[in-house]
Amino acid sequence: MIRRSRSGKGFAPRLALAAPMLVLVAVASLAGEPSPAPLERVQTIALKGPAGGLDHLALDSRRGRLLVANTANNSLDVVDLKAGTLLRQVPGQGRIRGIAYAPDLDRVLVGNGTGSVFNAFDGQDYGLLKHVHLGDADNVRYNPATRRIYVVHADAELAVFDADGYAARSPIPLPQSVGAFQLEAGRPRMYVNAKAAGLVMCIDTRKDEIIARFPVAPAAENAALAIDERHHRLFVGCRRDPTQIVMDSDDGKVVARVPLPGDVDDVYFDAKRGRIYASCGDGSIAVIRRVDADRYESLATIPTARGARTSLFDEDGGRLYVAVPRRADRPPQEAPEVWIYQARP
Repeated sequence: MIRRSRSGKGFAPRLALAAPMLVLVAVASLAGEPSPAPLERVQTIALKGPAGGLDHLALDSRRGRLLVANTANNSLDVVDLKAGTLLRQVPGQGRIRGIAYAPDLDRVLVGNGTGSVFNAFDGQDYGLLKHVHLGDADNVRYNPATRRIYVVHADAELAVFDADGYAARSPIPLPQSVGAFQLEAGRPRMYVNAKAAGLVMCIDTRKDEIIARFPVAPAAENAALAIDERHHRLFVGCRRDPTQIVMDSDDGKVVARVPLPGDVDDVYFDAKRGRIYASCGDGSIAVIRRVDADRYESLATIPTARGARTSLFDEDGGRLYVAVPRRADRPPQEAPEVWIYQARP
């Protein structure tokens, strides 16, 4: 476990983020040679659109399709993973930000910032099923246990809808500047990052009520979140002092802190390999190894591209999908892309 010094001057040792960035692997084989990188880039898939941001991703594993929020292009991009190509773009999604796929409903759920709408699409042909006006919609989650849809909007509230008929339920008020949120599968709990407040809000999803508030200070600006349900651990990626905080999901006690590269936006827990993957906008993926429930250590830093901060991990396939936006300062990159990494071993 790496702990923060009381001086507040950061963590030691810090990861060196020089260019060109090297892959840092913390362990060596018995032969004395470095172990292979824990993530290997195996494929690049080109999208279409201008320079600008990409946002969240979702997976339709039944059809082998990756769904990408192409924010700069105002489109929902559908990628055929088997063919390795862009299958289609659903236009008219103003500043698209959040995406969720509900497999039991076969619906794609989208939050748009411009136009302030939440859209539901058919999972087969992407025909529009429902259009709901919702101020500045952002991230989206679906809870199959309760068949409820959650949408962050106005940056300070969770809108709640019943999936059957899209009837609105009482919203859940939150502090300003809401970040990532995740649902537990085994318990009726949801955790929401309140970035400006430096809190993780714990919500009872049966009642849709806040039942606890867990502080993440001094790191704060907690933007990313993942869960290890078996060991009751939350992995909270913070930007102000770039840190991966590990806390007990029952009482919010912070048990470990590990340094991160800058501008973290998505974090995932690979339960099979005991690793955390954090995609960071400074142009890297941090890989952290779980020693035990209370001890974690930096394993590797994988170079990507500046601005590539949103991602999606498919635990079944062991693949990490990273959204790489097209940038004006990278002329050789002619289109936004998805970079696919395979977890090793």
